[in-house]
Amino acid sequence: MKAKKKRRLSAFEICLYLIFGLLALMTLYPFYNVLIVSFSNTVTSAKYSPYLYPHVFDLTGYKAIIRDEFFFKSLATTLFVTVVGTSLSMLFSVVAAYVLSRKRLLGRKFFLGMILFTMLFSGGLIPTYLVICDLNLDNTIWCMILPVMISTYYLIIMKNYFAGLPPSLEEAARLDGANDWIILTRVFVPISKPFMATFALFYAVERWNGWWEAYLYINDKNIKPLQIYLRDILVSFNTQLGSQAQSILSGNRVFVQSVQMAAIVVTMLPILCLYPFLQKYFVKGVMIGSVKE
Repeated sequence: MKAKKKRRLSAFEICLYLIFGLLALMTLYPFYNVLIVSFSNTVTSAKYSPYLYPHVFDLTGYKAIIRDEFFFKSLATTLFVTVVGTSLSMLFSVVAAYVLSRKRLLGRKFFLGMILFTMLFSGGLIPTYLVICDLNLDNTIWCMILPVMISTYYLIIMKNYFAGLPPSLEEAARLDGANDWIILTRVFVPISKPFMATFALFYAVERWNGWWEAYLYINDKNIKPLQIYLRDILVSFNTQLGSQAQSILSGNRVFVQSVQMAAIVVTMLPILCLYPFLQKYFVKGVMIGSVKE
């Protein structure tokens, strides 16, 4: 057999690859720059700018972050909010989506209308703040979990997904004596792994990056999340943290920006580690249920 001739790229395709390659570099460079600066120090920053490649490997910024007690408290808070918040969000979202997908539900259109109404209108910031305070959720970790437990957008997509599953699956399960809970947990959920993994990651990223609720409702520094900790470092550099970094250098001057960039790297690294494990589910799961009825 004759070997197939390789198709030559047209001038348009070459230009297209170059343009998208340039866009990819422009997108990745800020992350690359943050990583380089996090390993920098005062002397290097004065000699070399901008940072195209690392000139020194200084871990002072990371040491300053790790030695700060509030970093681990913030990390513990964020981990709790991410794990517990994602678990509760998935549980209530999946159950609510399954119930709303059943056409035999009395008042189904009314409930869907009320849920869709919340996508367009809200009570406002001040009434919401007063409600949170009246429920005694202010200055607690639960103010970052309960008020944002269910995403209306995700709920509608989940509902459309369950409504699109073959009715024969439910009919066969009911012939075997299964109720709605068994049908959901033993039939629908096991065949929906890409769907579940995709939205679990979406919820996890939202919980990990969440800061607005903590910024509004939490004054106790011991339970503030990692994103508020990062904001405090970037906006108003903590003098205590700077003095700790100063002592590590044994008299040398600390490079404040390296501590700030190290905080960014440490903050985003854990959630980035989840993507390689869940990426295989994205192609199958991200478009499921995206077409509304």
